Amino acid sequence: MTFPSGHLQQNPLPTGVVGALTLTGYQLLVDVAGVGAGRLGPQAFLLVAPESDGSATVQLTHISLHQTRLGDEHEAYVYQQLAAQLGYLRLSGYRLALERSGLRSKIALVNPATGAISMQIPDKHPGRLFGGGGNVSALLAATRALPPAGPPPDLQRPELLQQTLLALALGDDSTTGAQAAELADKALELTKADPTLDPGAALAAARQQSPAG
Repeated sequence: MTFPSGHLQQNPLPTGVVGALTLTGYQLLVDVAGVGAGRLGPQAFLLVAPESDGSATVQLTHISLHQTRLGDEHEAYVYQQLAAQLGYLRLSGYRLALERSGLRSKIALVNPATGAISMQIPDKHPGRLFGGGGNVSALLAATRALPPAGPPPDLQRPELLQQTLLALALGDDSTTGAQAAELADKALELTKADPTLDPGAALAAARQQSPAG
């Protein structure tokens, strides 16, 4: 399953969900393979476009891991990283199965090689009092520890390669969303000039050529 760049921008949350959750005017922070992070004031959440069911109808975007009050600004950035990692896992073969829970949805990461659910993400952030090991930082660490579901994304397809590069760039704690997009674009140009470069090497070369690198 692939999603074009800008999919979530063109297919935002349904107006009924936005109104009921008072999320009118939310900001889309990142969009990788139909997975994104949203932000409105102290609120943060994941946005996920569902896998196609083969019908001609538009599949509505879901909201998950909704946190109504962020602990700090770093926590908002972790949402971006988690969205990027989920997008990367989807590009590598994992399926994101969505289960409605009221207005929000739970996410199950399904490894297609085994059919097993590798991990689950709740519809709401558990918060610091009851969160235990289930906070957004712990979820990010858990997704990064998952084994590959299959072969890497088809790097001969520029659309997939660009999203893969963006996801990898966002995995760096020192890189902002805007910087990651610039690095991904620069790395994509480098791979066009030298097809032997793998995504990691292309990003490293792009960082060296960037003003801040």
